[in-house]
Amino acid sequence: MPRKREGKVLVIGAGLGGLSAAISLATDGFDVEVFEKNDRIGGKLNLLQKGGYSFDLGPSLFILPHIYRRLFERAGRRLEDYCEFVRLEPQWRSFFEDGVTIDLHGDTAAMEAELSRLGADPGAWWSYVDYSRRLFKFAEESYLEPGSDSIADVLRGRTPGEVLRGTDLLRTMQDGVDEYLREPHLRDMAAFFIKYVGSSSFAAPATMNLLPYSQLGWGLWYVRGGMYGYARACGRLMDELGVKVRLGAEVARIERSGRRVTGVTLADGVTVGGDFVVSNMEVVPAYERLLGEKGLFLKKYKYLYEPACSGLVLDFGLDCVYPQLAHHNFFFSSCPRRHFEQVHRLHELPDDPTLYVVCATATDPSVAPPGGSVVKVLPHIPYVQDPPFSENAYVALRERVIAKL
Repeated sequence: MPRKREGKVLVIGAGLGGLSAAISLATDGFDVEVFEKNDRIGGKLNLLQKGGYSFDLGPSLFILPHIYRRLFERAGRRLEDYCEFVRLEPQWRSFFEDGVTIDLHGDTAAMEAELSRLGADPGAWWSYVDYSRRLFKFAEESYLEPGSDSIADVLRGRTPGEVLRGTDLLRTMQDGVDEYLREPHLRDMAAFFIKYVGSSSFAAPATMNLLPYSQLGWGLWYVRGGMYGYARACGRLMDELGVKVRLGAEVARIERSGRRVTGVTLADGVTVGGDFVVSNMEVVPAYERLLGEKGLFLKKYKYLYEPACSGLVLDFGLDCVYPQLAHHNFFFSSCPRRHFEQVHRLHELPDDPTLYVVCATATDPSVAPPGGSVVKVLPHIPYVQDPPFSENAYVALRERVIAKL
């Protein structure tokens, strides 16, 4: 059992960040209580079961599996005793309008064969992967692992040249891709790694080229039985650590006395005292709704943190199987640059979107009835506009998506 620490920690939100914080703090011996407004834990990692089909409503993959294992290892457990991570190969399958397909493999020999089939230069691809590895390693050592809070923390002990090489600071992500990759389909596939952060490769900094190595270096993973199995695993571990979880408990306000927090008040008016508060809400809504911040302080945050893009999600429970689909698939726009432009700069619903298509039954037939498939289709769209898009506009986009497939 962990050594008891002084103080009670109140965690707002049982998404993956809130669950990780609760488990880590309970492992360190704190008294932890979690407040979740929904009727189950997991946040965006959620689940819908209907008619024998099991739909993962949120994330459809995990990268960097050692980070998830580390959470359990700190508590003296093995992740594998709580849920099963399954490595996916190929990692992605990309479909292009001209009929070309590319399978992205973590396995070196399989990727070499794929590059040969495509007629692409293997040396160029591996040079790009090495460039991605260099950016990832710099990020890992300078701010991801140490948890750096400022630019000064990142710069400490490093020369300006080391920082420039480690971040490729003066270019965009697309510039970095274009330097190494000439084959157009391979280039479009590499640039679309930016989907992980909901941005555009033409606007994001070149350091975002670390994303391919975050996947290629440690593999791409799925949870057997559905991704929600990881949330269940965290719930079981929290039970064992004595973490109290309140479901259907929305936090309306963080209570303060001077510069110290004293607890939280729930939407039903009940106040719960605590010594520390961890919020898993997005930063701007947390300051605005929970702390009552306003004026220049809040305007600064709203200016600095424009929302990432959103997505239109279509979940299909099918009574057939499409053998040409891998677990993770992309159906590319005929003009990826135009797609990025419409979604991220013009804030328009795209005419010809790139589609992210997840077919979990390609790996795990148990999530559908025999002979059936579970397919999720997600085109990126702008975040909610003012005024919002009409229902008819969304329906028209849905029809374009289905026609493209």
